[in-house]
Amino acid sequence: MPSPYLPLIGEGIESSLITALGRIGPVLVTPSTISLVDCHYIVYSDAEPPSTQDTLKWLDEGAAQVAVSMAIVKELLGSVPPERLLLLLDASSVTAIPDKIQKSVSGILLKIPAVDIDFISSFRNFFRPESSVYVLPTSPITPSAHTIRELARANVSPVIPTSNLTISTTSSSQLNVGEAFAAPLTTDRPDGLFPTIVSSYLHGGKSLGLVYSSYESITESIVTGKGVYQSRKHGLWRKGETSGATQEVVSIRADCDLDALEFQVVQRGVGFCHLGTPSCFGDLHGLARLERTLQGRLEAAPEGSYTRRLFNDKELLNSKIMEEADELCTAKTKEEVAFEAADLLYFTLTRCVAVGVSISDIEKSLDKKHMKVSRRAGDAKPQWSKGKAGPDNQVKAEADPAPTKPLPTPTTQPSAVSNMIQMRTANLASVSPSERSELLRRPVLRSDEMISKAKPIIDQVRSGGDKALKELTAKFDKAILQDVIVRPPYSPEGMTLDPKVKDAIDRAYSNIYKFHAAQAEKEPLVVETMPGVVCTRFARPIARVGLYVPGGTAVLPSTALMLGIPAQVAGCGEIVLAVPPRPDGSIVPEVLYVAHLVGASAVLKAGGAQAIAAMAYGTETVPKVDKIFGPGNQWVTAAKMSVQNDTDALVSIDMPAGPSEVLVIADQTGEPSFVAADLLSQAEHGVDSQVVLVAVSLTPDRLHAIEHEVDIQAKALPRVDIIRESISKSLIVETTSIEEALAFSNDYAPEHLILHLQDAPAAVKLVENAGSVFVGSYSPESCGDYASGTNHTLPTNGYARQFSGVNTLSFQKHITSQEVSKDGLKDLGPIVVTLAECEGLEAHANAVRVRLNKM
Repeated sequence: MPSPYLPLIGEGIESSLITALGRIGPVLVTPSTISLVDCHYIVYSDAEPPSTQDTLKWLDEGAAQVAVSMAIVKELLGSVPPERLLLLLDASSVTAIPDKIQKSVSGILLKIPAVDIDFISSFRNFFRPESSVYVLPTSPITPSAHTIRELARANVSPVIPTSNLTISTTSSSQLNVGEAFAAPLTTDRPDGLFPTIVSSYLHGGKSLGLVYSSYESITESIVTGKGVYQSRKHGLWRKGETSGATQEVVSIRADCDLDALEFQVVQRGVGFCHLGTPSCFGDLHGLARLERTLQGRLEAAPEGSYTRRLFNDKELLNSKIMEEADELCTAKTKEEVAFEAADLLYFTLTRCVAVGVSISDIEKSLDKKHMKVSRRAGDAKPQWSKGKAGPDNQVKAEADPAPTKPLPTPTTQPSAVSNMIQMRTANLASVSPSERSELLRRPVLRSDEMISKAKPIIDQVRSGGDKALKELTAKFDKAILQDVIVRPPYSPEGMTLDPKVKDAIDRAYSNIYKFHAAQAEKEPLVVETMPGVVCTRFARPIARVGLYVPGGTAVLPSTALMLGIPAQVAGCGEIVLAVPPRPDGSIVPEVLYVAHLVGASAVLKAGGAQAIAAMAYGTETVPKVDKIFGPGNQWVTAAKMSVQNDTDALVSIDMPAGPSEVLVIADQTGEPSFVAADLLSQAEHGVDSQVVLVAVSLTPDRLHAIEHEVDIQAKALPRVDIIRESISKSLIVETTSIEEALAFSNDYAPEHLILHLQDAPAAVKLVENAGSVFVGSYSPESCGDYASGTNHTLPTNGYARQFSGVNTLSFQKHITSQEVSKDGLKDLGPIVVTLAECEGLEAHANAVRVRLNKM
């Protein structure tokens, strides 16, 4: 069970506070404060994200855990035990965490602007119950016992800076460390006390006795380091105050249900029990008992006795240790091994007691060795190598294999060797077919898990209508709504824009409208398949469409344009545009202005799964739609997939969605700064963005120039932390020809394909699978995202093999008709009758016969 809170050690902290916090550890440290602590600690870098080398160094030096990015977790898969890593996330860019990653860490350290209990509780549901989740507010907060209790109910622990903690009385700005620890504890006892197991730190955690604790006694024990409990009859009980059998508290832990405690102590005096014995549960046994016996004999063994000789004669003791070690090595049966091991332990412990080393000292050393993640080869020293008995023999023993997977050797992984933001590299000429298939793979999207999590929200809206929408919008968007829908005419004040922004939107609208209007079918398709048989196909708009525009406080007029214009061109009768509201309940003016331009019949002030549910099923004021379009986070995607599979909703969606992606093909003529900028334009979307550079016969110098530009440009961008993670798992694929490059691209089927080639237009004919293609060095993907005219809602995750991007025809359905004349039926009828009889469908055949019989 993690501590109820995680103290963040700051500079200038008093040693007495550090000591108190060490009793309830672990603590959170930064690289600059590691040297201040002597207890279990977790390392978190508040500046640059730690590299692989930093992580391994801190773990080897004794860090209990290190908080690292998802990219580092992937590098260390199988090399570092999960219990040694925390996944560092930022609430502003959280995406779905694959199961493989979750199983590779023991918990999450979430950076969050403020402590939002509802958001944190919802976030917690994404992770396994046994995972530790810590939240680190990035803005100053005043901690309170109430906040700690509320977070504990969600199985979450807050990070509290030591500047907000004190060993003195709680004040308006500082919380007492003991009061903070005790805040989430619960008890069902009428007296309000907590059952407390007291165990011996020096004897491997042996139970000494059962006592009771109160909030007051817990706080005093943490602050003073003395064993203080609560007598059920006499109030506070300071152990040993009258008997001298005092205790030094080493650690205090709560159990998994937060209703019982364990104090691990160093017991002084005659022992814990009032009968003068070490434990209320009987005497010591095993190694602890042997240690006590040897310690007593060291003090009182008579001169000339065997034990005194062992203590005084180092050569004799060394010989006995070597003798017993040899006998253990030659033991055959289980019983013999146990017997000889006991003898060896006896003499080994004698050696330890003679020089003042205790079992707890040995355990500390074992724990320290256990903390190391770097592994030695395991070779024996030459004198102990197999078949060699003397120190002069120099034959090296065979090395045992390391017990874990070797740590990854850095090659082009920048996080392991430098601070450079750099992609991984593969050469198609040297990879096997299976390795090539791995290069084409995207992260697995566990849609079934997200659908199950979105389902309760969908059901709440379906049953609760507008009331549920208002409640969910207040919960997730922190906006109190009077009305959930806005209808035209839209308020001019709500559409007030900077003239420059308004002009940009108007010009983008013109280009996008022009291109999408050209896609519309002007006339029906009419074909006379045989004399007197005329077949026709004609388009009709989908009557009611829902357009989801992500945002809220963000401004995304481009998505509103990309969805609204083709709906307008297609002639959809009802256009419902959904967008998360701002905290004051209003819609960002840029999006409202686009709603006006495209003739939206309603704007729904809601986001997430609740908006999708409202459009799919309708509410008292929200119109039900027939098809839903638009990108969104994992909740939106899951909700879209859920409602399209519900026959009660009778709604379809545009396409499956996944992380943004770009594939750039560049030859020697590609300008490195242009190529790098195009790669970064998609990398900044999220840590799961997919970025691939396919290099066509690029020289090492040219490739290095592109990588250098990626690093320089990335570090100048505000979303550099996101880019660092997405780029670290992105790919450079080296090829020898344009044909080989396009073949790889077609297999990958990217959302965006950019061609930096000497003759880029000629290469377009080789493109078979892509969402949208950007031809030539002066065609950045950003143009398609905003204003060139094409649509930016495109298939991802390889779905460009089967799906087109959103276009005018996406908002239409096609209906066919046929008109058969009397003469036409004379020729066509016998064909139909024959085929119907062949299938055994006599009624079908009869519908033709009755007409032919009348002729």
